[in-house]
Amino acid sequence: WFHLDPIKRGFLNHESPTLLLLLLLLRQFLLNSLPMEFLRLILFALLLSSSAVPILSYSHFSPVDHYLVDCGSTLKSTVDHRIFLSDSSPSNSPFLSAPHSFSLRNEHPFEGLPPIYSSARVFEAPSKYEFQIRDKGTHMVRLHFQTFSSSNLDLIRAQFHVLVNGYVILSNFSGVSAVNPRIKEFLIWIGTETLEITFVPVKKSNLAFVNAIEVISAPKDLVADTAKYLSYEHSGVVDGLSKEGLEVLYRVNVGGPKVTPFNDSFWRTWLPDDEHFESIWGSKKVYSTGRMKYQAGGASREVGPDNVYNSARVIQSTNSSVPNMNMTWTFPVIDGYNYIVRLHFCDIASISIGFLFFNIYVNGYMAYENFDLSSATNWELSSPFYVDFMVNGGQEGVLRIGIGSSNQSVPYAVDGLLNGIEIMKLNNSLGSFDGSLSAEMILKGCRGYSVNLVPYVVIWCLIVSVSLMLRRKVIGRDESFSWSKLPVVDSWRDKSSMGVDNH
Repeated sequence: WFHLDPIKRGFLNHESPTLLLLLLLLRQFLLNSLPMEFLRLILFALLLSSSAVPILSYSHFSPVDHYLVDCGSTLKSTVDHRIFLSDSSPSNSPFLSAPHSFSLRNEHPFEGLPPIYSSARVFEAPSKYEFQIRDKGTHMVRLHFQTFSSSNLDLIRAQFHVLVNGYVILSNFSGVSAVNPRIKEFLIWIGTETLEITFVPVKKSNLAFVNAIEVISAPKDLVADTAKYLSYEHSGVVDGLSKEGLEVLYRVNVGGPKVTPFNDSFWRTWLPDDEHFESIWGSKKVYSTGRMKYQAGGASREVGPDNVYNSARVIQSTNSSVPNMNMTWTFPVIDGYNYIVRLHFCDIASISIGFLFFNIYVNGYMAYENFDLSSATNWELSSPFYVDFMVNGGQEGVLRIGIGSSNQSVPYAVDGLLNGIEIMKLNNSLGSFDGSLSAEMILKGCRGYSVNLVPYVVIWCLIVSVSLMLRRKVIGRDESFSWSKLPVVDSWRDKSSMGVDNH
């Protein structure tokens, strides 16, 4: 026990007193100072209590609105123990208003992909799904796209817009990979009794599709109303964000493995950070198997699951000098939008509280100097916490996040830590997450396309009618006269014989 790494020993002291007692009892048994029957009784009681506490402490999120739709399928599908119902079934068919749509089945399903990607609902005209909302507030809208070819159609040529209650979430969407599915996720405030997802084919394509749809009411604490705004001119606090629309671009588990929806109470996917991590020396990964201490005012399990908070990357000094270094992550973004950057922290590495201080950098700005995580978590280790920042995408098309040691960092201690990163895009002034078209402009174009045909049809009908009328008149006039010589000719001849001069 006393030869354990100091971080692990400190972790056990603070986070697993039951495990520590088990180890001590085992040690005493090995030294023959405890009878076997007594040891069995104690071990059973401790194991029962240690297994019961985490289970009782785990909350189970049960959303009021929870729609999972397998589009174009005739049967329900199961993905990560979640049941997606067919939009062709009687229970789900009222959701769909698509007079010009049809189901398409992949005749050669991709090996290893969930069954929801083996079918699609295809639209040849503007169509929509409509979901009844019982719990007004933020809803997660997740759309699944996977192209495939059938004997009649190739979905790769589809190009379309997607609207959600006045937001343009996708504009001129196309080029979906034929290998990997694309999942688009949005957090949108819904203050009405219905949520409408409208698919509008682009005229040159006349084709739109979707494989699966998720509409789930979000936990009330998922989207914070305020964030710290960072810019060259000034820094401050912005509010009202809980009623804005957000597109989730990146969700990263720092230092840990991929987290699937099966291991997330809000059914999210967290990817490893290796693709975005730039620092190659001076930091290390740490892991914990202890129980997370979720607190009021901090992060809940729905904000971030255990599997995100029990891993991290850290900067740690091993001698009397504090390393002068930064851990840096980079993420491609689109210029012209504002972004919410959420950073997740949970001190699973420190031996004791009160020694962890570090700087936080976002897009080149000093977001926090000498950030004191112990103070933020009410002086608790392994207590999840997060902070939100709002920044502009800038002109480089890259968003950078840095964690570095500060002038208050302590030798022989952890001098920087990060557990998770989320980056979400805010909609622009047109209510769009993708381009310069508003929902009104797109819908007006659709109406214009259908209405503009009417004058041409009317004119064509008038031309045909007039032509028929004129033809009938000509035929009628011709039929009222015989083909004999006209009397005027005879009269002219009579006048000539009488010597009358017609000139």
